[in-house]
Amino acid sequence: MCYQTRQIRTVKDLELKYKVGLSNSAYRDLFDQPSYHLNGFAHPNMLIIPQQKPEVLAPGIWGIVPANKQPEEIKAYYKESIRYGSGLNAKSEKLFDHFIYRHVAFSQRCIIPVTGFFEPHTHLKKKYPIYIHRKDDDIFSLAGIYTIIGKHVTFSILTKAANPFFAKIHNEKNRQPVMLDAETEKEWLNSALEMEAIKTIIARDSLKEDLEAYPVSKDLYKRNVDSNVDTITDPVSYEVLNDTSF
Repeated sequence: MCYQTRQIRTVKDLELKYKVGLSNSAYRDLFDQPSYHLNGFAHPNMLIIPQQKPEVLAPGIWGIVPANKQPEEIKAYYKESIRYGSGLNAKSEKLFDHFIYRHVAFSQRCIIPVTGFFEPHTHLKKKYPIYIHRKDDDIFSLAGIYTIIGKHVTFSILTKAANPFFAKIHNEKNRQPVMLDAETEKEWLNSALEMEAIKTIIARDSLKEDLEAYPVSKDLYKRNVDSNVDTITDPVSYEVLNDTSF
């Protein structure tokens, strides 16, 4: 599942790419700081483009929370739901029937801009972190859904069954995030989309020719090590994986 991401571009870079504006200029300095490794279980704030305001970049808390919760209940919900993944990912197969997802599937979809993300590869019961990004290292879009809790936006990254590229990487769970290409980014935020059109976008095998993947340091998994550093995406060679081609 997609629990770790990277976003190192400036707000201006995002504004130019998506032709949007930051929802509040006071956030600019905060989000201009590069996020080399965002651990979803820390529930970081990330910039998203919400369907209800597709002209803006708005802060969202990573980890979707049911819309009937109050702001003061968010932290408790994350603690309670950790065994279910803390709302970091949402299975697209359940988009139209899950008790949270079905209420937002048609009107509260979002784009999550990233410059990369990390997935675990399992070999002989041990996990090795794999970094996935565009070959040109440009920004790309993950598809998500969100809820509004008081003044807070909470979101989740949609996932689906892995294509052959991701099946080699995430070889235990066989999942991948739903990615959007230039053609489907704006369509994803179209409020007129019906169920079958939404499913068609999710099923599309976007960006597969544009991506590359390679192993990185296991520091990514260590709580006592600061992994939010540029070098966290430096390639690492593991002898046991030498015969594995991603």
